[in-house]
Amino acid sequence: MTTARRLHHSYHDYLAALEVSGVKLEYCDGEIYAMAGGTPAHADLAASVIRLLGNALLGRCRVSSSDLKVRIEATDLTTFPDATVVCGERETSSVDRNAVTNPTLVVEVTSAPTEDYDRGEKLHHYEQCPSLRAVLFVSHRRQQVTAVVRDAEGWSESEHRAGERVALQALGCTLDVSELYAGIQLDG
Repeated sequence: MTTARRLHHSYHDYLAALEVSGVKLEYCDGEIYAMAGGTPAHADLAASVIRLLGNALLGRCRVSSSDLKVRIEATDLTTFPDATVVCGERETSSVDRNAVTNPTLVVEVTSAPTEDYDRGEKLHHYEQCPSLRAVLFVSHRRQQVTAVVRDAEGWSESEHRAGERVALQALGCTLDVSELYAGIQLDG
């Protein structure tokens, strides 16, 4: 009888793999995963949300693309959200000076292969980050943004469709869903 053995990689192994990888890699509790590639709609939606957030938060917070690593120290997750907002000074991980540990907002543009993971297990990781005030899920299938927001009571979720605005009170701004999706052909 043979048994499957799980490989456990150190964070150093992850950083070495990331240096030579042609794709973005996610690290969680000793496992390394290749992140799914995006479609043109995915790329357009990520760029649109970065533009809108950047304009709304100009001079108050920094908005970064998926090139910025985010590390959730409490759960040992390192990932590359589609957009990250950090308000105040960036704090970096003691094990990875290129990974921020204090995001205020993260944005995930959904895709068919990763949507369940993003909205489930990955969201649970994000919710363990003390600085995080909101997670936005931008749908690749329809004009819809799901906002998962932390307040004094805990986390709450709301859906926003075309013609509506997403209020991000912790950041003092709103996002217009129709403007976010303007001119973008969705994956369907």
